[in-house]
Amino acid sequence: MEAVEMKSVPLKRPHSEDDVANAEEIKRQKISPKLKTGNDSEQSLETVAEQPEKPLLEDMKNEVIPNEINEDQEDEELEDSDEDGDPESFADMMKHGLTESDVGITKFVSSHKGFSGILKERYSDFVVHEIGKDGRVSHLDDFSVPVDDEDPSEETFTVLSEEDKQRLEELQLLKNKETSVAIEVIEDTKEKRTIIHQAVKSLFPGLETKTEDRDGKRFIIAYHAAGKKALANPRKHSWPKSRGSYCHFILYKENKDTMDAINVLSKFLRVKPNIFSYMGTKDKRAITVQEIAVLRITAQRLAHLNKCLMNFKLGNFSYKNHPLKLGELQGNHFTVVLR
Repeated sequence: MEAVEMKSVPLKRPHSEDDVANAEEIKRQKISPKLKTGNDSEQSLETVAEQPEKPLLEDMKNEVIPNEINEDQEDEELEDSDEDGDPESFADMMKHGLTESDVGITKFVSSHKGFSGILKERYSDFVVHEIGKDGRVSHLDDFSVPVDDEDPSEETFTVLSEEDKQRLEELQLLKNKETSVAIEVIEDTKEKRTIIHQAVKSLFPGLETKTEDRDGKRFIIAYHAAGKKALANPRKHSWPKSRGSYCHFILYKENKDTMDAINVLSKFLRVKPNIFSYMGTKDKRAITVQEIAVLRITAQRLAHLNKCLMNFKLGNFSYKNHPLKLGELQGNHFTVVLR
């Protein structure tokens, strides 16, 4: 018998070219309706999304309109309140400036047309001169120191050496860390020591003196007056009997309240503020001239403050036996600048 070789043959029937073309056309037909339905669904979604826009706009319009109505109502209410005469706040007044009616001025002495201006823009625009009980207007025009019979003699000004004067001045102005200055007494007599004591107190107001023995020598020790005893009784031990107990003077000050000025003076003089008296307090934001009285402080000590203080001047010194009292004045003379 002959052997026969068997080859595997595929069971599928081969497609012709026409069959392939027909299959592709069928696929196209199936896909195209899907695309159409997809487009239709997108369009339907777009229409659904577009439809709510109209009512939203209408709602927004409805919301805006009430707001406008509310604003109109508020304006009408404000107009009504203005017509009713409701008072403005201080901030509103300051926007357009204060008028006469704002501060209660309703009538005028003169009939001419008024004018506007700025009051006290600078402290120098407001100058006050005190008028005393006798009608005299206070002016600062004399810086001299009064001299009486019990003032120090000429020898008082020559007993100290230039070196001692330099050291005492530095101590007085607190320019160094020394708390005292020792001056040796060459001729140890009571008269000599008295002259040195008078010289230190007269030439350097604010300093006190005492006598000490050191290594068998006599020294005059100068130091700043301090302590309760010195503050309570300022210079009481050396005050002449023939001199008035109160030193009256004219105080010129700039941009300072009267009490602030008194506190500054008492601090530099190392005394309590209650030994000062005056007839009235003056404005802070101004240039003021007034009379002040102080108990048992010499004119020399007060005049020395003109070298130490700024925006203060003291002068027209005199000694009297009485202090000043509040209200003992006729009034004040004002010089006002309007800008």
